[in-house]
Amino acid sequence: MNAITLGPLLISLPRLYALACALTLLVSTRYLLGLPPRHHQRWFLGLVVVWLIAARLGHVVMHLDSFSGAPLTALKVWQPGYQGLWGLVAGLAWTAWTLRSRLIAMGGAMALLVGASSLWLVLVTLAPLGNDTSVKALPDVTLEDIDGNSVHLPSLADDHDRIIVNLWATWCPPCRREMPLLAEADQRAGVAVVVANQGEELLPIVRYLDEQQLRFRYALRDPGQMLLSLVEAPGLPTTVLFDGDGNTLDIHVGELTQAHLDRWLED
Repeated sequence: MNAITLGPLLISLPRLYALACALTLLVSTRYLLGLPPRHHQRWFLGLVVVWLIAARLGHVVMHLDSFSGAPLTALKVWQPGYQGLWGLVAGLAWTAWTLRSRLIAMGGAMALLVGASSLWLVLVTLAPLGNDTSVKALPDVTLEDIDGNSVHLPSLADDHDRIIVNLWATWCPPCRREMPLLAEADQRAGVAVVVANQGEELLPIVRYLDEQQLRFRYALRDPGQMLLSLVEAPGLPTTVLFDGDGNTLDIHVGELTQAHLDRWLED
């Protein structure tokens, strides 16, 4: 899992790790560099801004095809999509410029910045707060679509190379934002997109899909939220990727982006 719940909040683990590493860097540099408080504040605030801009720009540059159709989505900074290496390089450049008159402090700040970035990478890789999904393959579950037809999920693997199962609800804003992306992915050859509504009655589901002019081959109802329980998802939206044999390839908690979907379907 790439997220955890804290009360009503769904928190991205990479962002939580980044915040922890940033706080560690803030405290360590405050007491180890010997900079005057005003200078330290200016350097650190600038570092955060420069890192975020460069990391976001790096992600956009590396996924130009995903952003070419809707370039303004690059400004949706709340969505996933940051290249840590680009941020680190920009942060080192900012540190060299800002602390150029204090060589010892500059060297220490660079070393601590590299250390904090390495710590973040280790945390993201090991994910000590995360847990693997208990679903290793398409769940042996039969659900009804919005027309009342039964759909046995494992049978979808017979005719598709990739199966995306999305758990959603009409009351969930990030679920609604990612629906057009999923509808577009459902048109790709060899791809089946299952949008399994969790716990709602038929009427609001049909009304929402009709109002938004969204068409899915597998728009299913899961009134008992069986999939949410089987996947052990901490919240909505949750999306699981399966291969053509029905085996789990990846799971994502939170809003999907075009770049993320493209990576899933092109790997």
